Amino acid sequence: MNNTISLAFFLLAVFAAAVLGAGYEAGSWYQTLSKPPWAPPDWLYGPVWAVVYVLMAVAAWTVWNSGRSVRIGAITWWLILLLLIFCWSWIFFGLNRTGWAVGLAIVLFGLSIMCCRAFFLVSRSAGVMLLPLTGWLMFFAYLNYAFWTMNAGGFGTIFG
Repeated sequence: MNNTISLAFFLLAVFAAAVLGAGYEAGSWYQTLSKPPWAPPDWLYGPVWAVVYVLMAVAAWTVWNSGRSVRIGAITWWLILLLLIFCWSWIFFGLNRTGWAVGLAIVLFGLSIMCCRAFFLVSRSAGVMLLPLTGWLMFFAYLNYAFWTMNAGGFGTIFG
């Protein structure tokens, strides 16, 4: 696969994940949720995800073009991460399951660390490009936890 085609592939992959994930709109259910005062305004999520997705695509393209044999493992982590990011949208917005989404958000954060590590082993610049994703997913998991606990969720509902 030449450079232009491989870049197009990775950009198309993140675009597809973004479009499919956006198919589960926030809607009225989300608007009724109690939100922490430190939650970002709704309009900010789209631009942040756009930047993160572009960085993900360029990082994956950089890893792919390295030609190193370990790139397959790194790209596999990346594909799993991208798929589960889409699944989070389905669980949170499609099924309205904030507690399940917390669990997946924590998994996403852990996967982003694994993916970032794998990318660093192939290309320092690719690993650096994934750092904003990892930071965003850490914040995202904490925000998701706040949504869950503020809206009659929390560990008491599981154990109590």
